[in-house]
Amino acid sequence: MVELDDAIIARLESHGERFEILLDPVAMDEIKKGKEIDLSEYLAVEDVFKDAHKGTRPEKSKINEVFGTEDIIAIAKHIIEKGEVQMTTEQRKELVDAKKKQIIAYIAANAINPQTKLPHPPLRIELALEEGKFHADISRPFDKQVEDAMKVLRPLLPIRFEKSRIAIKLHGDDYGRCYDDLIKYGMVEREEWAADGSWIGLMEVPAGLLPELQEKLRQKTKGTASVKLLSA
Repeated sequence: MVELDDAIIARLESHGERFEILLDPVAMDEIKKGKEIDLSEYLAVEDVFKDAHKGTRPEKSKINEVFGTEDIIAIAKHIIEKGEVQMTTEQRKELVDAKKKQIIAYIAANAINPQTKLPHPPLRIELALEEGKFHADISRPFDKQVEDAMKVLRPLLPIRFEKSRIAIKLHGDDYGRCYDDLIKYGMVEREEWAADGSWIGLMEVPAGLLPELQEKLRQKTKGTASVKLLSA
C-alpha cells in the first residue's frame, strides 16, 4: 500500500458534491495499459473523502445517491473511470520517466538493426529519442507510444521490429534447468526428444532478445546448447 505522501488524488464532482480517493500512481499506469488490478492493493486509505487534504468525508446519503453503493472498491473504480486525477509535478515526472524507460526496454528487446541483425543498446535508443525530441505521455496507450517512438527513431537509426525463428538442441539433463528461460523468451512451437536423449525445439523469439537467450543457455549448459537461426 502506498504511503500517503506519495499518493495521488482521483476526484469526481457529481450532484453538487466532490468525491476523492487517495491511490498509488502506479495504479493509473496499470489501468491505462488495460490491466485488471485489485484496487484494494493501491488505495492509500480505503475510504472516500470530500476533501482528502482536510480528511473530510461526504455524507453516506450522498455516496449512495451518486454511486449506489458504499463499497469503496466499486466507488474507487467509478471515480477513476469518470473523474480526473490530480498529481504533483514530481509525481507526473516520475511516471513519465518510468513510461519512457518501458518504451525503450520494449524497443530494445523487440527491434534490431537490419544491417547487422543485432539489437540496438538501450542507451543508443534513448539518445536517439532525445535527439528526436520524443516525449512519453502517461495518458496515451502503450502500443501507440511505441509506434510514435519508432517513427522518431527510423530517420535516425536503422531499426525495425523483427522476430527470429530458431531451433534449439539441449542435452536431456539440461532441459529442466533451461525450461524457465525458454518460456520467458518465447513460445515453443514444436518439440521432440531425439534418440540420443537430446531435446530439440522450434520457437520464435523477439530478434532483439536472441543474443540474451543464447548467452543464458550457454551459461546454463556450459556451452553445449545449440541454437540455430532458421529465419531472421
